[in-house]
Amino acid sequence: MPTYQELRRTPEFTPLVLVCALQAAATTVSGLALATLVYAATASPLLAALSMFGGSFAQVAGAAALMSAADRLAPRAATAALALGFAVSTALLAAPGLPLVAVFAVLLCQGLAASVGGGVRFGLLGEILPREHRLLGRSVLNMSAGAVQICGFAVGAALLGVLTPRGTLLAGAFLYASAAAVALRGLGRRAPRTTGRLSAGATWRVNSLLWASRSRRLLYLGLWVPNGLIVGCESLFVPYAPGHAGQLFAASAVGMLAGDTVTGRFLGARLRRRLPVPLLLLLAAPYPLLASRPPLPAAVAALAVGSFGYAASLLQQEQLMALVPDGLMGQALGLHSSGMLACQGLGAALAGAVAQRVPAGTAMAVIAAASVAVTLALAAGSGRIRGPRRRVERRRRAPQRVSEG
Repeated sequence: MPTYQELRRTPEFTPLVLVCALQAAATTVSGLALATLVYAATASPLLAALSMFGGSFAQVAGAAALMSAADRLAPRAATAALALGFAVSTALLAAPGLPLVAVFAVLLCQGLAASVGGGVRFGLLGEILPREHRLLGRSVLNMSAGAVQICGFAVGAALLGVLTPRGTLLAGAFLYASAAAVALRGLGRRAPRTTGRLSAGATWRVNSLLWASRSRRLLYLGLWVPNGLIVGCESLFVPYAPGHAGQLFAASAVGMLAGDTVTGRFLGARLRRRLPVPLLLLLAAPYPLLASRPPLPAAVAALAVGSFGYAASLLQQEQLMALVPDGLMGQALGLHSSGMLACQGLGAALAGAVAQRVPAGTAMAVIAAASVAVTLALAAGSGRIRGPRRRVERRRRAPQRVSEG
């Protein structure tokens, strides 16, 4: 079984983890600050939720038009340039008097850029690590993001009291700029994984091939929709508990970190194939409890336990990678990342719209119930969310085929 020591000895892996951690910290700090700023200005749960996750809507356009860039750009230059672009745009969000329309325009631009960034990073991870180390490598990336989110929400909440929301946004911009510097210094020069002209047509052709397979299609839906609806629940933490949202976000990050740690390092192959559905159901479990307005410690504990279920994504990604040729890994994982973030934006919008009419706790319970329904429907449609084991093994032996038919 691969070990953490082997990962640490792999050149470029540690710098890539640091880049991803700095970007996660920047996203955490700036997202909390912006949601707080928008909610204070508008008193709207919908706008607060969209300010934190609404930029993800642009991931749909990015996935449709730009995703071929994930395999056609030099990874180091693309990673650094995207991080620098986020630094500049986040600093712009801190400008006093910026109209709300301009705020969401910046968020949409960030979403378009992020649609390429996820594919670039995951594709680079596939080049840095051999296939047998990739699950553990993605687990470490998720664990570092979870640990950073725990600290980021706590530090972000403290910064809001010291620096104000706009000052906290500038702190997020600094973190993005630091990620760009680490990418330039720590990552080596690599040629693009695929040659050819960047075009929407090339993106669409590969996306169509990826989507044509029923097994991959079910995996993508299982990766996107239940996760996106639960993130929609989380987008209501600020209106649900304006003074304690940081603790709720941190509790969710603790559970995610624990789930990725256990799943990536300790589970055998047989359990990894069977657990996605139970984990997705666990992920939705805390939110009916929150509707009853429990004491803060009980809410924090429930979220920490339930968010262990985020580990389902790690297991589903492993199944997806077994069905995709290496030459298309960047775009395939970029499509997953963009679709997931787009569904998170949709989940935030849906949760915010429901919370306009009912209390935030009730809205979270309704959205969590929808996540459970989708999970069970996908499981019923496929036997389980995963494809049959023999089909996965056959794809490993014949990775050059793009579509199953």
